[in-house]
Amino acid sequence: MSHSQHLNPGTPSHTNRLIHETSPYLRQHAHNPVDWHAWGPEAFERARAERKPIHLSIGYSACHWCHVMAAESFEDEATAQLLNRGFINIKVDREERPDVDRIYQVAQQLLTRHGGGWPLTMFLTHKGQLPFFGGTYFPPTARYGMPAFQQVLLRVLEYYADHEAELRQQGEALVQAFQRIEPPPPATDTTLSATPLGLCRRQLASNFDRAEGGFGGAPKFPHPRAIERLLRDWHASAAAAEPDLQALFMASLTLRRMGEGGINDQLGGGFCRYSVDAVWMIPHFEKMLYDNGALLATYAQAALATGDGFYAEVAGRIADWALTEMRSPTGAFYSSLDADSEGHEGRFYVWTPEQVRALLTPREYAVFAPRFGLDGPANFEGAWHLRVTRDLQDAAQAAGEELPQARALLDSARDKLLAQRATRVRPGLDDKILTSWNALMIRGLAIAARCLGRDDLTGAATLALGFIRERLWRDGRLLATASGTEARLPAYLDDYAYLADAILELQQLRFEPSELDFARKLAEVLLTHFEDREHGGFFFTADDHEQLIHRTRNFGDDAIPSGNGIAALVLQRLGHLLGETRYLTAAERTLRAGWSGMQESPQAHVTLLSALEEALHPPQIVILRGDAGVIEGWRNQLARLYAPRRLLLAIPAGTTGLPPALADKTPRGEAVAYICRGSTCSAPITSLSDLIQQLREPA
Repeated sequence: MSHSQHLNPGTPSHTNRLIHETSPYLRQHAHNPVDWHAWGPEAFERARAERKPIHLSIGYSACHWCHVMAAESFEDEATAQLLNRGFINIKVDREERPDVDRIYQVAQQLLTRHGGGWPLTMFLTHKGQLPFFGGTYFPPTARYGMPAFQQVLLRVLEYYADHEAELRQQGEALVQAFQRIEPPPPATDTTLSATPLGLCRRQLASNFDRAEGGFGGAPKFPHPRAIERLLRDWHASAAAAEPDLQALFMASLTLRRMGEGGINDQLGGGFCRYSVDAVWMIPHFEKMLYDNGALLATYAQAALATGDGFYAEVAGRIADWALTEMRSPTGAFYSSLDADSEGHEGRFYVWTPEQVRALLTPREYAVFAPRFGLDGPANFEGAWHLRVTRDLQDAAQAAGEELPQARALLDSARDKLLAQRATRVRPGLDDKILTSWNALMIRGLAIAARCLGRDDLTGAATLALGFIRERLWRDGRLLATASGTEARLPAYLDDYAYLADAILELQQLRFEPSELDFARKLAEVLLTHFEDREHGGFFFTADDHEQLIHRTRNFGDDAIPSGNGIAALVLQRLGHLLGETRYLTAAERTLRAGWSGMQESPQAHVTLLSALEEALHPPQIVILRGDAGVIEGWRNQLARLYAPRRLLLAIPAGTTGLPPALADKTPRGEAVAYICRGSTCSAPITSLSDLIQQLREPA
């Protein structure tokens, strides 16, 4: 349903092919007067037959400017007539087709020398889908230094009619440019070293905002993997004469400022996409599953590493938000919440002091107002977006309350405001289920279950994994997306790598042989269908995927972690765990293939750097065998220690279906532990205190 449909209920005057799509974003455009196609052979054949250029529009459901362009141009009859007369029009949801999006974002940057973004507007040749012109958002009338969209369309048509052969040559040259911007082949004599880890640590320090946390200025993004990197740097130095307390400070300050800021929903939990300012106050209000899965893991690890209850509280609220607002009845998780409601960004989240005062008792308001800035000036379009402006002790003092009473008053105030907020018009929900983003949330839930001791999160993670195994694993391959009863689209590198990683995290809560075997099957698909056998690393798409103008291979992180980085990390861990040298070799080749990127821009490759760290210092694998109750007690004790390079599996005696490398760690008496590093394992350890003592010894 388009935004105009929200405002004008009734029978739509137009319906196009997008009505049959699984993507809510595509279905939002099903009643545009534009004759949209989804990406696919029908559109390409029609373009060839009619010799018309392709107008490709890429966006996603929670994208504000995508909605703006839809309302201004795609719902406008005159613009639609021009589009339908001159072009074959294709709409793409970047979240379902990241393969298509990646290619044409790069093409747009090569063509225009400007950064990409969404909505992405690209024009392609009728044969071969070669890009020849593009941009992002175009307004309906010339403004912001941009031409009007209709002007752009007329110019493109005129130019295409006169210069088709020339544009085809330009498009072919562009495809060759894609090859040139790929990472260079790895040097055969490269020695993997810790150099990029040190470079990254220095780069993070030089970009760090010492007052407000985070890296760089506005707009500010959370960068959870960079924070995890800093926690790992600090932990790796903990036994040194001078531990890296600066790394801990950078991670801690960033997590605290974000947790207290407006980027974190102070009532309902869950983080918005980014902050428009440098002090984390006003966010871009969309909430994405992938951000929250990653931040859940980071806050939970910080809680474990520091013992600071604030991080545990933030993590708990992210988990509660995911379980209450983002979980489908099947147990899998939806993709995102829109920034807008009732056509206005942020309207769902903001308050006035009068609204809040009317809902709370005077005592509640006396604590709540100073705590969340209601006693200061408005900060969002004449209204108040909540963020922590005074610490609890100060707010309690200002209200003349003792600390425990102040905390209780804030909790009751929060409940009342949440109940009132629930009656408002909610932001749009993108209810498609993406395998890769669900994997990030399963990982986050598993880590939080372990760090916070919350069994309900183990159950939630297990349920979501069960959905993927049941509905999105078909004939030995994954599918990328599900909506309603339909699952479709071949999965990408990220789907396989993230899911295997999430499964390994889940095994550290409760061991399930069939899940570990599923992770092994995912690894086998990576090696069979995704590996670049010539240069190392993994392509984003499988060898039997639809042929696009380029097959991308990327080692850097963007809004989500690098698929190559996670693949290298998980193949190393699985390789050591299962004694499978093929996995270790593939991981090492990935690191070599990404080596130049790690050296040139380490901060853009933090996920791959964690894999490098574990290649240089293999993870410590602790296998517990014996009586289920006893080894669970041991596991609980060890789970209280922050150990980012440790894998801990408690396997009860009598467990069947174990791979050989685990089956040979046999139970003895009530409980026994085996510590393995790389291919070397300790003698069996039969006392918990001995085990803890040995784990404390430096690697």
